[in-house]
Amino acid sequence: MAVLRLDRLSPAGLVLVRAVAAAAARREAWLVGGAVRDAFLRRAPGADVDVVLPSGALEVGRRVADRAGGAFVPLDAERGAARVVAGDARLDLADFRAPTLAGDLAARDFTVNALAVPIRDLLERGSATVIDPTGGLADLRARRLRVPGPRVLGEDPLRALRGVRLEAALGLRLTPGTARAIRAAAPGLAAVSAERVRDEVLAVLALPRAARALRRMDALGLLAVILPEADAMRRCAQPAPHRFDVLEHSLRAVEAVDRLLPRLAALVPLGEELAAHMAGELGGGVARGVVLKLGALLHDVSKPETRRVIGGRIRFFEHDLVGARRVRQIAARLRLPARAAATLERLVRHHLRPMHLEAAGQVTRRARYRFYRDLAEDARDLLLLALVASAALTGASPLAVWRRARL
Repeated sequence: MAVLRLDRLSPAGLVLVRAVAAAAARREAWLVGGAVRDAFLRRAPGADVDVVLPSGALEVGRRVADRAGGAFVPLDAERGAARVVAGDARLDLADFRAPTLAGDLAARDFTVNALAVPIRDLLERGSATVIDPTGGLADLRARRLRVPGPRVLGEDPLRALRGVRLEAALGLRLTPGTARAIRAAAPGLAAVSAERVRDEVLAVLALPRAARALRRMDALGLLAVILPEADAMRRCAQPAPHRFDVLEHSLRAVEAVDRLLPRLAALVPLGEELAAHMAGELGGGVARGVVLKLGALLHDVSKPETRRVIGGRIRFFEHDLVGARRVRQIAARLRLPARAAATLERLVRHHLRPMHLEAAGQVTRRARYRFYRDLAEDARDLLLLALVASAALTGASPLAVWRRARL
């Protein structure tokens, strides 16, 4: 019998759970999902909490917001789903999606999220027995990620994308059957709201090993739905010194960002300055590092449409200019925040600029002025994009490329 202890919750999460118990009065309420799952994975408890009730989630949510001094956001009034945001903590409440708790849990995305504990027992006794109707605890022990039923991905195809993110973030492995189900559900992702897809894509890019997750998305047919341009990138060969086609080169550039961001201090003598800069955000909670990864993925997105063979040589005329227009469309499609979209477009538009300056042999004061005038506060981001793109020509380490450039 598995038990969840109260001390496995974060202080912020515990505040919200206590507020739910007080606001629910005599109603039964259950803590579900990630907070329960992460406790058994021995992950540091987060500030986000999910709660289900047989009914009355909207009413309870309003009371919790009043008690916690937070903001109440109705997510789906018809189906009884709401969110409370209090400082850095977030509480999602929902009415049962089935007549019983077991039925509600069986309709969730993955078995490892179909776990629940009764809040009243948890607070009164300091621990509570975990309710596990779909075998989620056994899946956690086996480090596998599995859908609880055949219809859950069809009901919400975004769960297919979430599965790839959870696999990468939690160190689990999709079962063969679940991987097949995700591949079958992938086309349905096109009908999901752009905002929901955007949030999952940004969460994938925020992972320490985002390139690995992008490759998994590609293998399962998800990347081509989110980024239809990917297929043309895959078919577009490049001349030396490139070793890879455009898509492989771009994925390796994202891989180089993954390797670089935790090691920015090694970029002597600019490491500390670059690390401080990349710790910033670009609006809507989107980190600069996430936009840099998106820039790495898309900096050559228009090479296929600009590819020409002139005198036996492969050329990509103005792929930077055409690419800037293309990523503007992609950013609009994904509903990126305005500042993040502007930075992304600027990075793609100017990604050849450092190479051109190097080829000039001497950077004049006028050229330097125009560079910073055009890039402004995104100049450091462009420097890093040029570094990872250079490393991705052959799959070299970006740190090794930096050391060679200094010498």
